[in-house]
Amino acid sequence: MANDASTVFDLVILGGGSGGYAAALRGAQLGLDVALIEKNKLGGTCLHNGCIPTKALLHAGEVADQAREAEQFGVRASFEGIDVKGVHKYKDDVIAGLYKGLQGLVASRKVTYIEGTGHLSSPTSVDVDGRRVQGRHVLLATGSVPKSLPGLEIDGNRIITSDHALTLDRVPESAIILGGGVIGVEFASAWKSFGTDVTVIEGMKHLVPVEDENSSKLLERAFRKRGIKFNLGTFFQSAEYTDNGVKVTLADGKTFEAEVLLVAIGRGPVSAGLGYEEQGVAMDRGYVLVDEYMRTNVETISAVGDLVPTLQLAHVGFAEGILVAERLAGLKTVPIDYDGVPRVTYCHPEVASVGITEAKAKEIYGADKVVALKYNLAGNGKSKILKTAGEIKLVQVKDGAVVGVHMVGDRMGEQVGEAQLIYNWEALPAEVAQLIHAHPTQNEALGEAHLALAGKPLHSHD
Repeated sequence: MANDASTVFDLVILGGGSGGYAAALRGAQLGLDVALIEKNKLGGTCLHNGCIPTKALLHAGEVADQAREAEQFGVRASFEGIDVKGVHKYKDDVIAGLYKGLQGLVASRKVTYIEGTGHLSSPTSVDVDGRRVQGRHVLLATGSVPKSLPGLEIDGNRIITSDHALTLDRVPESAIILGGGVIGVEFASAWKSFGTDVTVIEGMKHLVPVEDENSSKLLERAFRKRGIKFNLGTFFQSAEYTDNGVKVTLADGKTFEAEVLLVAIGRGPVSAGLGYEEQGVAMDRGYVLVDEYMRTNVETISAVGDLVPTLQLAHVGFAEGILVAERLAGLKTVPIDYDGVPRVTYCHPEVASVGITEAKAKEIYGADKVVALKYNLAGNGKSKILKTAGEIKLVQVKDGAVVGVHMVGDRMGEQVGEAQLIYNWEALPAEVAQLIHAHPTQNEALGEAHLALAGKPLHSHD
């Protein structure tokens, strides 16, 4: 079918990552005839080079830390080191299982899957290795790749990206991580657990700078306690090879040396040379511009995922792909509220949030209209058992809804589901306070924070 130019699909999707395959699955479910084109592996960055493998490394690091610290729980154990091949086997087995399942899912939905490099050849067609695939609508979902800086040569050995870090054949003795955002702090956390001497360089004044400032400060405190070093507020200037590694110089002249330099300054869109601009698609710095329904300026073309300037999260890609499929199938769709998307950084401790920061709330509503409350996890029984520290911070419009939930602590990513409901359903603190949370759980801390904000604290001081 795909080789036959007379076949016209309802939807042709270029890119089989989170956004692309979600659109394919939902579109096929709704009766659309879908073609999905992918040049590498189905599942894209998230499954093969992002979310899944990094979290596997972080879990391996967590196990290493638990072995080192077992004595404090009355358990006799010893840590003998990291088997890098074993870690990679564990990681790759997780990926392989999910990959096989995803392949089966796409096949079961009768999606026409086409392996090959695609190029947008018209507003309604994609050429794949010399074959033309035609559709009534085209969805661009070509994702992103790690970014670098001018003059910074990625060699894959001493100066590496996250892609290289996921397959590194050794645990580096020392590492400089350029970038203190999500990718940077997650690798800093995993490598420290593996035994690496880590220094994070972040040009902004805080780690995870897009998070609420309180969350950033709590993470910085935890990293100091773990021995993870960081330099904030000064930007990178240059890097050069040394006899044994890399030397990094900052704009203020300060220098750092390590075995490897991980460049973790974010990811940029994959759009160059794919025919987008030639077909009249509006672009900005490589990103495809879309409206709130993921429509480009070309009527027959939509775009989703890391290719568009929205949050670079797999679950955002899922939601955007589903939105496009449902819109094309004639269903009523609602634009995504990106503030209402849960965000989790899976370092140790975890940073999780939904909604807006206190600073943003004050900017929108006025400083006198914003109430903030912090609930320390020291008062939570399960967190005490786990020996994790941190806080839950609530941001509320005075006498109104909770507009931000910001959490730091181990396993806080597992609590962000209820936080998402609180924000998206515009819940009042008193309404959440009425809900009974199981004891002892970390989820209980979210309930206790709302009890306090509602003026009736239980296990916390007035």
